[in-house]
Amino acid sequence: MTTLLAWLGENALAEWMRLSRWGYAAVNALHVLGVSLLLGAIVSLDLRLLGWRRQLPLQTLARLLQPVAIGGLVLAMAAGTLLFLADPTGYAGMTLFRLKLGLIGLAVANALLLNLGPGLAAATPRRLRLAGLLSLLLWPATLLAGRFLAFLDA
Repeated sequence: MTTLLAWLGENALAEWMRLSRWGYAAVNALHVLGVSLLLGAIVSLDLRLLGWRRQLPLQTLARLLQPVAIGGLVLAMAAGTLLFLADPTGYAGMTLFRLKLGLIGLAVANALLLNLGPGLAAATPRRLRLAGLLSLLLWPATLLAGRFLAFLDA
């Protein structure tokens, strides 16, 4: 693992991430944009899963918000991968970074279990509420872990 992390930190893209002030800033802005799209869409959908605004058809709302959330996730992960290259060994050694990755994995698994399992249309109200609650806990926790990375050496 150490060899892989060292190699990741030595390639040209990693060097660019470390040395390009504007490049790093632009990638960081894309990461924030991706997280914003993801959380904005997910929180809205999660609140509906919990029963808020029941007059809005769940299927219609999901068709609108899920692609935005997926697009935000893909953008955040792509930009996050580039940010990781700036210091792979340092990030990999941080408990908080590993926690963030674990939270992302759990949040994605929660969404996949709902959508690939019973699906929104066939899920019981209890299952919808559980998925919404878990998502409302996991995604903001991921956001906080990511923000704390910039300020804590944990």
